[in-house]
Amino acid sequence: MNDQMTALAARAEARCRSRFDEIDRVALLGTEKVLAAFAEERVQTGDFAGTTGYGYDDVGRDKLERIYARVLGGEAALVRTAFVNGTHAIACAMFACVRPGQTLVSVTGGVYDTLETVVGKRGNIPGTFADYGIGYREVPLKNGAPDGPAILEAVRDPSVAAVFIQRSRGYGIRRTLSPGEIGELARLVKSVNPDIVVMVDNSYGEFVCETEPLAHGADLMAASLIKNPGGGLAPCGGYIAGRADLVERAAARMTLPGIGGECGASLGVNRALYQGFFLAPHTTAQALKTAAFCAAVMEEMGYRVSPAPDEERYDIIQTIDFGRPEPLIRFCKGIQSASPVDSFASPEPGDMPGYESQVIMAAGAFIQGASIELSCDAPLREPYTCYLQGGLTYESGKLGILRAAARMMEEER
Repeated sequence: MNDQMTALAARAEARCRSRFDEIDRVALLGTEKVLAAFAEERVQTGDFAGTTGYGYDDVGRDKLERIYARVLGGEAALVRTAFVNGTHAIACAMFACVRPGQTLVSVTGGVYDTLETVVGKRGNIPGTFADYGIGYREVPLKNGAPDGPAILEAVRDPSVAAVFIQRSRGYGIRRTLSPGEIGELARLVKSVNPDIVVMVDNSYGEFVCETEPLAHGADLMAASLIKNPGGGLAPCGGYIAGRADLVERAAARMTLPGIGGECGASLGVNRALYQGFFLAPHTTAQALKTAAFCAAVMEEMGYRVSPAPDEERYDIIQTIDFGRPEPLIRFCKGIQSASPVDSFASPEPGDMPGYESQVIMAAGAFIQGASIELSCDAPLREPYTCYLQGGLTYESGKLGILRAAARMMEEER
């Protein structure tokens, strides 16, 4: 690093010091929970052996699911590489919460882009909610936050059987919700109907806080294994955790009724899933430190960021508003050039399945699409906001941010 970058890094880290201390404190608590669950379930080397074929009596798979349930605060969990991505796991969880003739209401505005086809908002695609006679509505945000009175009005409809809460901001311009705030929403909707199921997309949120949404009144939550809980080692997959009856229904959606979670060979991935979950609190802390450092650097350069460097965080995502496409594209190219994989590649905006706008993505990762590894992406639309996440180590994340900053400075001269 040259003197300019060294000085910039020092200023940024000084602004993040108190936040770093808090991140380390939460990581210690998370690690304590994981270690306790491993001990309670008596994890042993034999649990890492994989099964083939149908996967009946997969002791290691079943034990890992009990560990997830213990740590995340659910009665049961489904942890499978059969989920092709987080959206797949979330969709199975959604379908588990509603039956034909019932309605699911998203109380955090519109669903994430790749879920729009699931609920039938976009495209004439088979297999959507409408094909199964399931209704879908959403309550728009008010000033970037859930609109309590409008939510109450929406859930008074007797057909509403479940509400959907997206914890993270996704590609939206809003604050991420804390587990406590999710609990407030759960209490609000259950004050109208105690039987309403509260389902949470927990993507990017695991191990960021001391507790998870299930501890605050959520009934079911789901997300990807190649984000926080996989610890950078899970090769693919997703999880669902929460009420046992809902997890069982989601398992029937993943496979088929009568089979549910009883089948599903783990092949040779059990060790990676166990070790990844063991590392997850620490790895998540590395990503959070990278995000806070990025916020400080970008603020120093005059860009608007969210969260701020010293602000409390509820997920690993950091946003930077570039205002124009040119600095956004340069930033993504800089992140890619600092990646351990495909550093020579030069990302360009392009079409991606499930997205309306062109997307640019920097993702030089060991696991394709792993958001716990340093990556950033953005839809090419105003206000040209970049969403950065991940960082397996703070050291590599810091170097990536500084490489991107240096590239931006060089090309602006």
